[in-house]
Amino acid sequence: MSFKKQDIYKALETITAPGEGKSLIENNNITNVVTFGNEVEVDVTISNPTLQAKKKIESEISKAIKTIVSEEITVKVNVKVEKPAVKENPNQIRGKEIPNIKNIIAIASGKGGVGKSTITANTAISLAKMGFNVGVLDADVYGPSQHIMFDVEKQKPLSVNVDGRSKMKPIENYGVKLLSLGFFTNPDQAVIWRGPMASKALNQLIFDADWGELDFLLIDLPPGTGDVHLSIVQALPINGAIVVSTPQNIALADAKKGVAMFQQENINVPVLGIIENMAYFTPEELPNNKYYIFGQDGAKNLAEDINTKFLGEIPLVQSIRESGDVGHPVALQNGTILEESFNEITKEMVSELLKRNENLPPTEVVRITTMSGCSTK
Repeated sequence: MSFKKQDIYKALETITAPGEGKSLIENNNITNVVTFGNEVEVDVTISNPTLQAKKKIESEISKAIKTIVSEEITVKVNVKVEKPAVKENPNQIRGKEIPNIKNIIAIASGKGGVGKSTITANTAISLAKMGFNVGVLDADVYGPSQHIMFDVEKQKPLSVNVDGRSKMKPIENYGVKLLSLGFFTNPDQAVIWRGPMASKALNQLIFDADWGELDFLLIDLPPGTGDVHLSIVQALPINGAIVVSTPQNIALADAKKGVAMFQQENINVPVLGIIENMAYFTPEELPNNKYYIFGQDGAKNLAEDINTKFLGEIPLVQSIRESGDVGHPVALQNGTILEESFNEITKEMVSELLKRNENLPPTEVVRITTMSGCSTK
């Protein structure tokens, strides 16, 4: 049996590079071909990191060589994965990574009253119980509630000296570090601030705080899509966002807008998934019964429609509200169905975050430089 290296290259020209519409040769996926006797070794580089993609390209290369050149050839394929270069966005300005905070996750909702703060508190506690170092930034400027949920309503952050600078030391409870504007405002008075003042206060909580080493910083955002949201993505390199919704159509419509905000080209924050809160009602005396008061599978169907991960659902249970009101979130429980529900959602979130960190470059701090940068068109 006799063949040339050029015969191998001709066979590889018949295989289309994944997602490119060109052959492996045209797209420069083939980096080397070595022939020795009746053996051929092919080095190929692809951008898809999945095991399925690797197996598929190995099979296609082996089949093409055996079919076009000779069945007697022994083929070895070495697949290397390289992430594609990220195109620069002129409206997205690079910022510096915060070295002591590994992952920053924004938790948002399109509308108020869907339980976003409850999800944030219980997810933070679930992460802490798993052994992670966790912080929560309560960015809900006009309605802060995390200091109540963590039972630290009457405490005040202390000032500490860090490298010659005075910084706030977050309040810690249940293994979670917390900063909230609720520590600095009068609970009997409304916070009446314009956007720039709210943004300045948030920047102080972020950059004038001694967070220490954190695996996760969860940011409890206010409802909607406004100044505070833009301030956060301008100030911090957010790894991903979680959107919380209830099942009814009016909430889902607003949740869809929340997802769209993070997916805007000039913001470009990966959405890790959607959580459905108050998914169904289960009476305490009938624990196996489910009553879908607000509709069924609304957030799940929305996640499928917009190609976003559905992270799970939380039932409408009286004890969740009661536990939050007294500053003892249900995720602190052991061996209960509710604890398990929050554990599962937290695991799904971490799983999606790991995929995001493996397959995407770090999220950059963005700066909206023109009003067109805020356009929804």
